[in-house]
Amino acid sequence: MTNRQNIYFYHKRDEALLLKAVPLFDMANRYGFTIVNDFRKANIIASIGDDGTFLQAVRKTGFREDCLYMGISTKDSLSMYCDFRIDDISKMIQAITNKEQIKVRSYPTIEVSVDGQGTFTCLNEFSIRSSIIKTLVIDVFIDQLHFETFRGDGLIVATPTGSTAYNKSVNGSVVDPLLSCMQVSEVASVNTNRYRTLGASLILGSGRTLTLKVVSVNNEHPTMGMDNEALSIRHVENISIRMSDKRLKTLKLADNSFWEKVKRTFL
Repeated sequence: MTNRQNIYFYHKRDEALLLKAVPLFDMANRYGFTIVNDFRKANIIASIGDDGTFLQAVRKTGFREDCLYMGISTKDSLSMYCDFRIDDISKMIQAITNKEQIKVRSYPTIEVSVDGQGTFTCLNEFSIRSSIIKTLVIDVFIDQLHFETFRGDGLIVATPTGSTAYNKSVNGSVVDPLLSCMQVSEVASVNTNRYRTLGASLILGSGRTLTLKVVSVNNEHPTMGMDNEALSIRHVENISIRMSDKRLKTLKLADNSFWEKVKRTFL
């Protein structure tokens, strides 16, 4: 922590939030941190809001590997990406001044390429869904193997941390982020004699490449999502997904592991 003194705060331009954050800004200045207005000059990027704000902060600042990210919740409770509460300044001070109370957590990410039009990084998940009241048909390849032809509302490809989000809502498994893998889950699949899918989530290791080929059946303009943002590409044919070399480093409290978060959130 001693060499990381430039901090960039990412938050909505909301007067009530800014007023609530004044003690936080004062604390940063009091303990020797420099608040910068350009995230490229920061070595700590702190989001103020909720998990959605954290995901936006990561995306807007380019998934930087040379800095630490931290989530500060504006709500009474913590969340999967927010380890600190904005109204609990004392705990943040204790964490900053006591190295034994704070740890660095590393999260795996996935890399998504759409028709060669660009490569995108996701921390939570990539999703592809029908944008009309009509099912999607997608040929699913694992490496070079045609695994199945999916027909249904869509597919979710989640990271381990993203396994607790959209993926979990469709009965996907919760995966330990110590595993570098991606999980593929179905959204309302249609199984007939013609279209047959596994009917369960599948987990692919870091060396695998997942390819999704959208079959043109008058529905080649699906909605695609990266974490909590929509992808602006309309027509799509081939999507290639693999584990990224990028890992996101986040600040966490020593007594707030991933599984403690899962227990607190769901049990």
